[in-house]
Amino acid sequence: MNAILFPGQGSQKVGMGKTHFDENPIFKKLVLQANNLLGYSLSDIMFEGPAETLTQTRFTQPAIFVHSVALFRTISEQPDMVAGHSLGEISALEVSGVLSFETALELVALRGKLMQEAGNNQPGTMAAVIGLEDATVDEICKQATDEIQKPVVPANYNCPGQLVVSGDVDAVKKAVELAKEKGCRLAKMLPVSGAFHSPLMKPAYDAFKEKLDLIDFSNPSCPIYSNFTAKPATDPAEIKKNLLNQLVNPVRWTQTLKNMEKEGANRFIEVGPGKVLQGLVKHTLKNVNIDGIE
Repeated sequence: MNAILFPGQGSQKVGMGKTHFDENPIFKKLVLQANNLLGYSLSDIMFEGPAETLTQTRFTQPAIFVHSVALFRTISEQPDMVAGHSLGEISALEVSGVLSFETALELVALRGKLMQEAGNNQPGTMAAVIGLEDATVDEICKQATDEIQKPVVPANYNCPGQLVVSGDVDAVKKAVELAKEKGCRLAKMLPVSGAFHSPLMKPAYDAFKEKLDLIDFSNPSCPIYSNFTAKPATDPAEIKKNLLNQLVNPVRWTQTLKNMEKEGANRFIEVGPGKVLQGLVKHTLKNVNIDGIE
């Protein structure tokens, strides 16, 4: 069974999609449509940068979404199930028919803008922690939160032994310090513009909810594994709730991949820029086929 995966923020790079745009009319048509819908040239930012512009959340998210969805349109692979990492969940909703391209792009653009604003208004950060058990990192976050009296939480369960924590700057620094004391292989601050998937994203959650309440979600063509629950959903109301909740809750990617395998997935295909998710599958599951289309 095919599990199609869509990447999130961090997979962008200047030049992304340029070859497909030049060589594939299906890809080109969708990118030009995105430019028109957004009211600015996303393709210029994707193809020419500069990197400082492309890495701004409000541009990064539409760029990765458009690249992923346009690329999916050019291939013949049919998913038996889908999942997307963080932002990638909206790509998964579009390709499974829950949202139209226009609506999905509108949501992505809004999500990127709201997350960037939340990061500007309530500064926070994130850090990668490598080489500790999930439960140990959970405890470290609780201890750092207690000591600093400001929040830090697990934000991405990426694969066994690789987590990202998120929250108040001082609390995240404390968590990094504690992780080093626990003997982690690596703990380092990440160059991000906010504390994504943490309580500091609550302003983005509130504004995103207002928009989601106005949108009808359709039945998907296959089960969608959500970041929030790591479980499959086919009910549109549940899918909508899961998409909203992931803004302030962790991406349970390790658990998602394991659940997909349990439900019969034996071939995982990453569709979108980069190879980040292929690496995470490799570190999480054994004896499955891993492919990528970028």
